[in-house]
Amino acid sequence: MTANNLNDDWWKQAVVYQIYPRSFKDVNGDGLGDIAGVTEKMDYLKNLGVDAIWLSPFYPSDLADGGYDVIDYRNVDPRLGTMDDFDAMAEAAHEAGIKVIVDIVPNHTADKHVFFQEALAAEPGSPARDRYIFRDGRGEHGELPPNDWQSFFGGPAWARVADGQWYLHLFDKAQPDVNWKNPDIHEEFKKTLRFWSDHGTDGFRIDVAHGLAKDLESKPLEELGREYSVVGVLNHDFSHPLFDRREVHDIYREWRKVFNEYNPPRFAVAEAWVVPEHQHLYASMDELGQSFNFDFAQANWYADEFRKAIAAGLKAAAETGGSTTTWVMNNHDVPRSPSRYGLPQVKGAPYHQLPHDWLLRNGTTYPE
Repeated sequence: MTANNLNDDWWKQAVVYQIYPRSFKDVNGDGLGDIAGVTEKMDYLKNLGVDAIWLSPFYPSDLADGGYDVIDYRNVDPRLGTMDDFDAMAEAAHEAGIKVIVDIVPNHTADKHVFFQEALAAEPGSPARDRYIFRDGRGEHGELPPNDWQSFFGGPAWARVADGQWYLHLFDKAQPDVNWKNPDIHEEFKKTLRFWSDHGTDGFRIDVAHGLAKDLESKPLEELGREYSVVGVLNHDFSHPLFDRREVHDIYREWRKVFNEYNPPRFAVAEAWVVPEHQHLYASMDELGQSFNFDFAQANWYADEFRKAIAAGLKAAAETGGSTTTWVMNNHDVPRSPSRYGLPQVKGAPYHQLPHDWLLRNGTTYPE
């Protein structure tokens, strides 16, 4: 463990260990990992030498997306424990010299979130519906979605409700996208950041940080659907209606004021899949302060690929005016590094294709 975990800038050289609580350690014997399990393993984590733990979502959820469909942002899933369990875990972590980072999911809520339930019960055009992105459909009776966008999980990115309107969901239909032009959404998430900060959280990992801000008014939705796709997008000029828009940085500057209410200021890191020249915006010191660099998580076991990953990370950090390289070695979206590096390596092959092809070949290697 480094000495950096003892000062305000601990995050600049910290080793952070991701924990998916539901599968980490089961204390009560119900077959599901829990918050108390994290507490029980704190000595183990300390002996690993990690400076911080990042907890994947442990909030109430129907698990349509592994917990990233959040029903209640300011509570613990009762299957995983209680708020008292969380407080005890945070206290144990701090006693071990370990910081606590939690996931925040601000692009969408679960469809069972109280805001969305209120939206479903309200009339089209109501303040409750304005917290989400509802639109009328196409066709004679509005029976077609507003445009042809496809979600990340497959199928239309729009779902129809009982009164005929459609709501946008870039991920699962159980994850309606919120409307960040609505002040209620701003206040809800600032309240959430303060809540977890008050409960001993040292920092936040921001899910889909390049999402949130959207512009669906500049052109007709059908036209936007033809010009822009949802999947496989890299936006170089801030023009995409759904991702990496300039307005998202206004949100993070607002959040930075919340982080700075605390002593020491709370830490944050962006999960932002953006072009390299935009990474420094998310990692600037008046916004989140760090942004994940995924080059290592996608690199194969070749020196030149590692060299490029290191150079790109150093260059991106130098542009932020105070941040550091934030290399991601593993996370829940990519195969674990022992699998990636232990599998047959083919130069230029997509990192996610290697295990897929290896399994289909019954464990045989690639032809030279």
